[in-house]
Amino acid sequence: MKKDRSKKGLLVVDVQNDVVHSAYQRDTVVGHIARLVDEARQQDVPVVWVQHHDDWMKKDTDAWQIVPELQPRAGEPVIQKAFGDSFAETNLEAELEKLDVGELILCGAQSDACITATLYGSLYRGYPVTLVQDAHTTKNGEFNGQDYPAERIVNWVNRNAAYTRLPGIGSRLTTAAEAFNEK
Repeated sequence: MKKDRSKKGLLVVDVQNDVVHSAYQRDTVVGHIARLVDEARQQDVPVVWVQHHDDWMKKDTDAWQIVPELQPRAGEPVIQKAFGDSFAETNLEAELEKLDVGELILCGAQSDACITATLYGSLYRGYPVTLVQDAHTTKNGEFNGQDYPAERIVNWVNRNAAYTRLPGIGSRLTTAAEAFNEK
């Protein structure tokens, strides 16, 4: 289902204390996200925040809070979620409709979890996505006894975003420096 809404929106996913405290290039990535938020606000691009909660990260705890460097402004939606895909059982789609947003600029954490799930969830719901390749992060990981360095995970997610296509829709990459300079 293709969205006919005219605006782009910046979607800032899970940049919370516990999610990014030991993330790869944490300060650089948070700085890039701050730049994106500032530029979006200057250009009247809606900013939508997503905040995860679950058994290991309870609502209203310090771990759950958005990092101090990034704070939603009054009127900017903050979506609460309990699944990787920011659309799953949330009011994100209704908020995007209110804001006339039909295309997403995606940044945040964690690359291999909520960023990937939200990227695919967006496309499945008809939203073209631009992933900001230097504005998402994760931690070192392990799966089935194999180590996955965070840098490799971030690059892998960037690679996947560069090649992900569905009929009539796809994702693409940009940088924080170019995200709002592109036509």
